[in-house]
Amino acid sequence: MNRRELVKAVAAQTDMDMRQVDETLRGLTDVVTAVVSKGEPVAISGFAKFAKVERPARMGRNPATGESIKIKASKKARITALKGFKDAVMTPSQAPKLARGVWPPAPTAAPAAPARGRAAAKPAARATASRTRPATGGARKTAAKPAARTTRAKASARGGR
Repeated sequence: MNRRELVKAVAAQTDMDMRQVDETLRGLTDVVTAVVSKGEPVAISGFAKFAKVERPARMGRNPATGESIKIKASKKARITALKGFKDAVMTPSQAPKLARGVWPPAPTAAPAAPARGRAAAKPAARATASRTRPATGGARKTAAKPAARTTRAKASARGGR
């Protein structure tokens, strides 16, 4: 579900105008982002907790060589799903019920799907009549394998040794 689909679904669920829902969603994301960037966590009860996590500098180990390296301090965004959200995801019967047609969206009157592949380029009658290869029972020719590299080509590929 992308942003546009989310706005449409919330508008259908709450009987609000799509423009109002979009403005509200933008306001919510702006406020949450601004508050969390200052270092203050934001918790939406039953949904998620947004927090800024500062990790101190520390010593680590390079797994390839085994030597000790210094890992610099960093800041990360952490989003934690809360109990109500987790329960609804793990047990769909506990999830909130949506109004009919909210999600998945109600089907719209769309034109017939266009043909794909070779049939799209040729009319149906011509597509079967223009076949030039005889049916071989599924056997197909495979491309010949490339010739093996010579010793000189192998050496130059390794750096000229």
